[in-house]
Amino acid sequence: MTTSSGRKHAGPGSASYHISVPEPTFAERARTLVCLGRVGSLSTLSRKQPGFPFGSVMPYGLDDHARPIFLISTMAMHTQNLQADARASLLVTQEETDGEPLGASRVTLVGNVHPVANPELAEVRKLYLERHANSKYWVDFEDFSFYRMDIVDVYYVGGFGVMGWVSASDYDRSQPDPRADSMTEIIQHMNSEHKEALVLLARTFARIESTGATMTTVDRLGFHVRLKTPDGMRGARIAFLREVSNPAETRTILVEMVQQARSPTE
Repeated sequence: MTTSSGRKHAGPGSASYHISVPEPTFAERARTLVCLGRVGSLSTLSRKQPGFPFGSVMPYGLDDHARPIFLISTMAMHTQNLQADARASLLVTQEETDGEPLGASRVTLVGNVHPVANPELAEVRKLYLERHANSKYWVDFEDFSFYRMDIVDVYYVGGFGVMGWVSASDYDRSQPDPRADSMTEIIQHMNSEHKEALVLLARTFARIESTGATMTTVDRLGFHVRLKTPDGMRGARIAFLREVSNPAETRTILVEMVQQARSPTE
């Protein structure tokens, strides 16, 4: 378990961490987001316009170290770019939770992309098809090949004002949140059915008065909210009363916290 430290906050609407709150490391959060994703934006260095980045929509798989695997055609411009210069980046973004794209988490993986060696092709093929079953229709075409990114560095953004670099070694050693697959469902449910409860939780546990609250992320240790306050938009981290490991425990702990927040006025 870790606590917030070394965060950079800047500009209006930046996150407020005046209360020390346990949270996963940026490495764990970055790894979780990459594992949840299926498609990212791949930037390669253009052959036609040297020095300029070239962006492509890119489905990806993952190996055991969460290194992205790509199935790409020799006819594709990004493949030709990579053959000339292996340096690239992959941007993966969280599904929007409140219609505000800049409030969503995102991670950029920076690394070198090379063809997968023959001894590893069978395993890489299996891992990729587990994520992209429809690729079975073209995976064996002669002009398609598997490439993999060897990660050099990672940059994580957790929403407004929450950002930082993650070393490749920390990313490699981290594990995704055990309840990551249910994150989107919980966020959508809380934002559509329990907005007043989120305002109450922010008042009680983050000590922030607001007129509206939106849950933006949730993990095994707690969650983040964006709050409408008289001074503008603010962010806050709220810790769970104890660590959770599945959706049922998450629902139970949220109910307990709402009951605890209401008890002084009952």
